[in-house]
Amino acid sequence: MTERHGNPSGEDSLIARYFKPLASDPGAFGLDDDAAALRAAGEDIVVTTDAIVEGVHFLPDDPPDTLARKALRVNLSDIAAKGAMPAGFVLTLALRGAEEAWLKPFARALGEDAAHFGCPLLGGDTVSTPGPLMISITAFGRLPQGKMVHRAGARAGDRVFVTGTIGDAALGLDVLRGGPVEAALADDPAGRDFLAARYRVPQPRNALANAVRSHAGAAMDVSDGLAGDLAKLCAASGVTAVINVPSIPLSPAAAGLVARKAIGVETLIAGGDDYELLCAVPGDRADAFVREARRAKVAVTAIGGFIAGLSPPSFLDGQGRELALKRLSYSHF
Repeated sequence: MTERHGNPSGEDSLIARYFKPLASDPGAFGLDDDAAALRAAGEDIVVTTDAIVEGVHFLPDDPPDTLARKALRVNLSDIAAKGAMPAGFVLTLALRGAEEAWLKPFARALGEDAAHFGCPLLGGDTVSTPGPLMISITAFGRLPQGKMVHRAGARAGDRVFVTGTIGDAALGLDVLRGGPVEAALADDPAGRDFLAARYRVPQPRNALANAVRSHAGAAMDVSDGLAGDLAKLCAASGVTAVINVPSIPLSPAAAGLVARKAIGVETLIAGGDDYELLCAVPGDRADAFVREARRAKVAVTAIGGFIAGLSPPSFLDGQGRELALKRLSYSHF
């Protein structure tokens, strides 16, 4: 995302108008160079990347401001899960056309989130495509050397914690598609709006990064579904887990749908796009983790524990019976 001087192209004008004002970090060089520079200063640099594609990760009529926030926030969620603090990001946009009605709110929302989360734009690229709109972001984070929290680190005896509430985004997508959830909430516009917002604009838990780094032995964000992502963390760590399903935190909208039997719990724990954090916390650090989370104003809930074994995690209902899940998570393929 380099601005060229002299005879500016359409791409150069687009960058200068919408994205150069977002490049506030000195290492971005005002988007006048072919690369950016991040100073490590004795720290490790964490790198993560995610792309969102029209028709796969968002709907064609989703507002551009929500797309900007989602594209950045899904990456910030990964940064938080590693216990790192945001340092900056690069952006790649594949656009069908340079339309101000789309680019202006997109750039405004992206700049607002970049400032709010302390994650400035460092560079990137813009290309034209005849296909679906695609937004790809690579984000960078900083943390003390050797302190990154991995998936492989959970131990038997650790407690399973999640942030926020689980399953809202999957319900929000159903609402936006006009599915059964939308019909079940026909008389609850506030509930529909809440769930749709949870799908369109995730809430990355970067305020919890220090607590994750200080107390969690393993962590990841929940992007493809709690059940499937927990299975990934267990496999990486060489353990399994037992989850008490009634302990899984649900929003009032989701809990109401479950109570009315409009949906089953599998819809919530196998649905994607939660972007909450899943953490393995040793028992002797659990209270400190909860205290730090409270100070950070991030809700955390213990939902089970890790145990020895290599079998898939077990999800137990209120009577201690294991649920037979037909699917664990969202799959891209």
